[in-house]
Amino acid sequence: MARELVFKNGKIVLEDRVVDGNVVVCDNLITEIDDTPTEIKTSIDLEGDYLLPGLIELHTDNLEKHINPRPGVRWPTAAALLAHDSQVIAAGITSVFDALAIGDIRDDSARLQDLNEMVSALNDAHRTNALRADHYLHMRCEVSCQKLTDMFTPLAKKTMVRLISMMDHTPGQRQFLDPGQYKSYYAYKWGKSSSEIDAFIQRQLAEGNQYSVSNRVFVSDYCRNRNIPLASHDDATLEHIEQAVHLGAKIAEFPTTLDAARAARQFGLEVMVGTPNLVCGGSHSGNVSAAKVAVEGLVTALSSDYVPLSLLHGVFLLTNATVGLSLPRAVACASIGPARTVGLEDRGSIATERIADLVRVHILNDLPMVTGVWRGGERVA
Repeated sequence: MARELVFKNGKIVLEDRVVDGNVVVCDNLITEIDDTPTEIKTSIDLEGDYLLPGLIELHTDNLEKHINPRPGVRWPTAAALLAHDSQVIAAGITSVFDALAIGDIRDDSARLQDLNEMVSALNDAHRTNALRADHYLHMRCEVSCQKLTDMFTPLAKKTMVRLISMMDHTPGQRQFLDPGQYKSYYAYKWGKSSSEIDAFIQRQLAEGNQYSVSNRVFVSDYCRNRNIPLASHDDATLEHIEQAVHLGAKIAEFPTTLDAARAARQFGLEVMVGTPNLVCGGSHSGNVSAAKVAVEGLVTALSSDYVPLSLLHGVFLLTNATVGLSLPRAVACASIGPARTVGLEDRGSIATERIADLVRVHILNDLPMVTGVWRGGERVA
């Protein structure tokens, strides 16, 4: 027997407009959207709240944060994954791409030591249906890393891999165009002396010069041959964008300058900005503000990056007087836009025959607050 669920009396955010009405779900699919009052007693009364499509997060390292919640603390992987899953679903994120670092600028980094365990935990959780959000793998490839290809090959064959990005944290470019800022950032982060950071920078420059080009080609060829979407990361210049286009990238993640964001859109790349940048009013590393990129109409995707709750907050910030996007267009940056980019054609909007991934949002003191989450028509938060 089919299971029916009716949402009534809500502001339904569609792809092109907001309507006051009802949404009918049968089993796991949306079957009807209308503006006719309903008296069905078993319906869920939204009481004027917004009903949004489930949010889609393409780039978050939130899982790593739960595994290493403090320096020197290593949390059990399975427990960390469940905590991460609970946090993203409570943020209204129903599909999440867990961005795991493949390679790093330090061989002894915790994220590399934990990599295989994180992937195994994700596979086990999928097999046992233990997760409330729908999780996929996003492989964040550090192209300056000597060991990238050795780590990449066994993991890339996992069926959960749906997105791959190329990062390059060589000093003096991309996120850290200013070498002085690079030095101060990592000296503070790692508690190293000036001379220790200087020696580290020299090693990084040498490794970047030796490995970055060949690793970019390796990663991009893999994506092209297997039809996996490829993203560039922290593009700062026209040359970076041209390189990304040449390698077949579809997404420019977190462009660090307005010129790079403009070039990305001119070449047809999707432009992703971070919602922590939007919420905090600027970049923590001194790069272009996400709001400036949005004001020019360049933003097509949002990412919470390292604060899951910021994704929904960022959506509504795009509708403020400074940026001025309509709510449907802002919501699309965290739903249907990302879904189409990575080939998830069955979700991302409130429309008939789409999966019923839905989020109820109440506005409290100008802040959006998640008060209910449904994945495939089943309430999960």
